[in-house]
Amino acid sequence: MKLLHVDASILGDQSASRQLSSAIVERLSAANPATAVTRYDLAAEPFGHLTGREFLALRGTEPEDAAARQAARRNAAALDDFLAADVIVVGAPMYNFSLPSQLKAWLDRLAVAGKTFRYTATGVEGLAAGKRIIVASSRGGFHSDGYPTNFLDHQERYLSGFFGFLGIKDIAFIRAEGLGISPESRSAAMAAATAEIAKLAA
Repeated sequence: MKLLHVDASILGDQSASRQLSSAIVERLSAANPATAVTRYDLAAEPFGHLTGREFLALRGTEPEDAAARQAARRNAAALDDFLAADVIVVGAPMYNFSLPSQLKAWLDRLAVAGKTFRYTATGVEGLAAGKRIIVASSRGGFHSDGYPTNFLDHQERYLSGFFGFLGIKDIAFIRAEGLGISPESRSAAMAAATAEIAKLAA
């Protein structure tokens, strides 16, 4: 099994999403010792905002200068790693009701017409079907179904929609929320998420 492990939190060892994503990878790797893990730390090695030249390169235009060619090669490698993975584990904290910009920048390299989706006479067709996505989701407040601020969830909804657009149906969230409410709330949320990880099937 090929597993792609992606983290985006800027908090390093203090990050809840990093702790949870690492625990997910450990769980899956222990269940399948033959797992090959590819790691992306988007905070340590960010992609930066997608430029016009990079966008054109993703659509097949040959870059004209060395810097653009280097960026195009890195983008192509990121897409290849995504396409090669059977399982993608994403550490995705909620920042201001949405995603870290580092994570969004990586996602921008994945939505490539003709590679991960295509337009047809009957609508869009995702080309990345068959993959499994597990998102380690962390939130300072409470924004899941049933809470008054659920309408502000532009994190998990976005990820579900994005990966669904690429044709991926197997999308699961391991969520720890209320982390900023109190130390007790954080501890309870992390314990509950850790228990969910222990139940993950290989």
